[in-house]
Amino acid sequence: MFASCADPSTLEGLNWLACYLTSGKHMAFYASFGTVMVLLAVTAPAALLFGFGGAMAARSRIWPVQWLGRAYTAMVRGVPDIIFFLFVPVALDQAFEWLRHKAKCPDWTEPIRQGSDFVVCTQAKLPLSTSPQWVHETYGFALAVLAFAVVFGAFAANVLYGAMRAVPRAQMETAEAYGMTPRQSFWRILVPQMWVYALPGLSNLWMILIKATPLLFLLGVEDIVYWARELGGSKTSIYAYPHPDWRLYYFLALLVFYLGLTKLSEMVLGRLTVRLSHGQATLAGEAQRKAGG
Repeated sequence: MFASCADPSTLEGLNWLACYLTSGKHMAFYASFGTVMVLLAVTAPAALLFGFGGAMAARSRIWPVQWLGRAYTAMVRGVPDIIFFLFVPVALDQAFEWLRHKAKCPDWTEPIRQGSDFVVCTQAKLPLSTSPQWVHETYGFALAVLAFAVVFGAFAANVLYGAMRAVPRAQMETAEAYGMTPRQSFWRILVPQMWVYALPGLSNLWMILIKATPLLFLLGVEDIVYWARELGGSKTSIYAYPHPDWRLYYFLALLVFYLGLTKLSEMVLGRLTVRLSHGQATLAGEAQRKAGG
């Protein structure tokens, strides 16, 4: 990165270490921490959206919709996460390419399934072979985010469904007595109050999501685990910066990162719990009332 690092073989001591830690691959390693944060920032609201939809479907009075919502939560929660993380991106990728193949290559006569191979016309490939590298990386990351959202959305649906049922029925009856429609009482009474009941479960789910981010490595995304393994492995003299096996130090850095992130999350979630509990008829809200008195 610096002019003084042009010839690593002439470097020693701290100069060698400084150049080593600012090499191009290390810059990619540092950027991968941003990849993890972007994953969390995008996946959390997406999973919450899936969860809210699943919870609403599970409590629907329309039987097919209710069955669909409950089947979604039961199926995803009952299958090991890693299977969905590996299955969903592949299945979605092939589904998108199949739809594009039917639209762009209607005259195609060969079978798409050829043994274990999935073959579509060149125009239907996602991304196109002529697309720049960043398009391929963004597409892979988007599929990974969708896989995370589907899996964690099922758990969020279960949490939100329980939170909706925890809101006292008397409040809903009071809303109906005041002339509110079911839709109005749902959005004005049930939804605002369910969050205080849902927050403990969603907090645990957020922590699990943080711990699940290293699975990006299995989905082909160059995340922090990929770079820690790549950079920490022993390098012989054929590399610019030869060194013994340093994976212990790299994974120790990841340990510190994740511990710091979970600690920060606990602080933010604690403040959010206090804010949502204010004035609520819950144990936390009652404790606040007594403390204020």
